[in-house]
Amino acid sequence: MTEGGLRYFRALFISDVHLGARGCQADLLLDFLRHHDADTIYLVGDIVDGWRLRSAWYWPQAHNDVVQKLLRKARKGARMIYVPGNHDEFLREYYGTHFGGIEVAERFIHYGADGRRYLVIHGDHFDLVVTQARWLAHLGDYAYTAAIAVNRVFNNLRRRFGFGYWSLSQWAKHKVKNAVNYIGEFEKTLVLEARRNAADGVICGHIHHATIHNRFGVTYINCGDWVESCTAIAEHLDGRFEIITWTTMSPRQETEREVERETEAAHAARGAAVGAGDLVDAM
Repeated sequence: MTEGGLRYFRALFISDVHLGARGCQADLLLDFLRHHDADTIYLVGDIVDGWRLRSAWYWPQAHNDVVQKLLRKARKGARMIYVPGNHDEFLREYYGTHFGGIEVAERFIHYGADGRRYLVIHGDHFDLVVTQARWLAHLGDYAYTAAIAVNRVFNNLRRRFGFGYWSLSQWAKHKVKNAVNYIGEFEKTLVLEARRNAADGVICGHIHHATIHNRFGVTYINCGDWVESCTAIAEHLDGRFEIITWTTMSPRQETEREVERETEAAHAARGAAVGAGDLVDAM
């Protein structure tokens, strides 16, 4: 921990942010990035949600702030490696290139502080629904988006009564047999891929289920997501890996964000008529 409450790590791994989707917890991620830094930051796929943006454009200021914060960290010296997923697959055309100090790669080998090799990959290539039935993957994406919307309303009510965040989909993943089996099979497949690449472990995303374990003889690490669980993986300077959960804004940032919301609401109400006219003209 350094001055100002900044935690510094050897590496940070972030996946499944889904910028451009209404369910993205961009405010919480921005708050997390203000309090955490690393020598190397891995963006492990689905950082931008191209699927959602193609169906309906949604890009509020908080989403732009996250992008700017990441670019600023890269400018200040952090190595930034972007491994695209299925939702930001448009970036797969740019493997081997750099933009704004960010490297784009299909997969990457991360060397831990102890010399162990970790395969960094999003994981969608090993999801049969995504690779063999894309229409079903898109249908599932719409269903998941609807569930997130319902869950958001439910949690707004919980907060008013002083209760913490509760995730419907995370509960289902633990309780519904098919979901549990799907997660288990996904993990086994990724572990096999790590072995094929002579790696000691695999670090991935895709299924929005943060975990660290060695159940299959190879270290399996999943970053989770920034739609519900709001988790990231951190490698300490001594090589230990940790899941960091960031579901609550720091007090100062929460106050600042409330002021911003009130200001935005006032501006929106004042300029609604003008904004509607501009939109019609643009169309």
